[in-house]
Amino acid sequence: MTSTSAVFSALAPYGWDEAWADAFAPYAADGLLPGRVVRVDRGQCDIVTADGTVRADTEFVVPRDPMKVVCTGDWVAVDPDGDPRYVRAYLPRRTAFVRSTSSKRSEGQILAANVDHAVVAVSLALELDLGRVERFLALAWESGAQPVVALTKADLVPDPVTLAHLVQDVETSAPGVPVLAVSALHGDGLDTLVALAGSGTSVLLGQSGAGKSTLANALVGADVMDVRAARDVDGKGRHTTTTRNLLALPSGGVLIDTPGLRGVGLFDAETGVGQVFSEIEELAGGCRFHDCAHETEPGCAVRFAVENGELPERRLESYRKLMRENQWIVAKTDARVRAELRRDWKRKGAEGRAAMRAKRGPWT
Repeated sequence: MTSTSAVFSALAPYGWDEAWADAFAPYAADGLLPGRVVRVDRGQCDIVTADGTVRADTEFVVPRDPMKVVCTGDWVAVDPDGDPRYVRAYLPRRTAFVRSTSSKRSEGQILAANVDHAVVAVSLALELDLGRVERFLALAWESGAQPVVALTKADLVPDPVTLAHLVQDVETSAPGVPVLAVSALHGDGLDTLVALAGSGTSVLLGQSGAGKSTLANALVGADVMDVRAARDVDGKGRHTTTTRNLLALPSGGVLIDTPGLRGVGLFDAETGVGQVFSEIEELAGGCRFHDCAHETEPGCAVRFAVENGELPERRLESYRKLMRENQWIVAKTDARVRAELRRDWKRKGAEGRAAMRAKRGPWT
């Protein structure tokens, strides 16, 4: 049996602490070994333990529920020996980064577990898509992690004034979120990111071609991730990262690099959306009606802010879009929400028909 001190010595660099040890105590009494999942691949996973990195099967952990499968970043209880070895359980997650699956069922897919910082990589090789940034941030806030935006390939924007404007544009769309312009090629901005990633667990998120693998190599200080050039025409690259990998950083902390995400669907992320659009949520407190949709209602403080130039119209449209999408996902499994949506659709339909009749006049 591996001693407690040996477990702490081996696993502390991966985030093991007294709270995890207490949670693991029942499994330790059964003779199981603690470890952190560093990679999952086709029903098996690599786990770093006090005895080294071991390979184990995950079939004992409810494989049919996408939210209950073993995920990179999980702390697990694994057989101390045997061939094959099995993961017997995972410890309750402190945080979980979840998106909706592409299936027609309302299901969530967990991308990373027990994350402290969610680093959203956005390439400056392309025109900024602020709506996509807001979508990533909503999921990051909902996970319980602290989001950070890393504007990668900053060396492609040599004019400091232009670069400052780009950073400011993202900051306006990311209240309460640090926004860093970084260049893995020249090392610009890396010191701040290294210091942040050195405390706890960070996950790298973004589209293919955003420069996540290059950034991961820069943070690790070695070429641990394969890197391929992005296409000049659209900045996209092939998936150089095909699995989620947990990497120990020389500065302390660990980093989870993820494959590029083509689809970033919300999954019950109302709190995260509200956090991203905190200024709209604050303005909504001044609306005449508590259930104001910020469209045509009288006394709408949000619309008033748009009309007076205090709130960009784009922000309000993005907020509406994400809230509608999230409602639709939740309504798939919540009968009450479905009924509320149906009532809302009927009300809006009736208002639209009434407006059309008024426009046509009494002779129609």
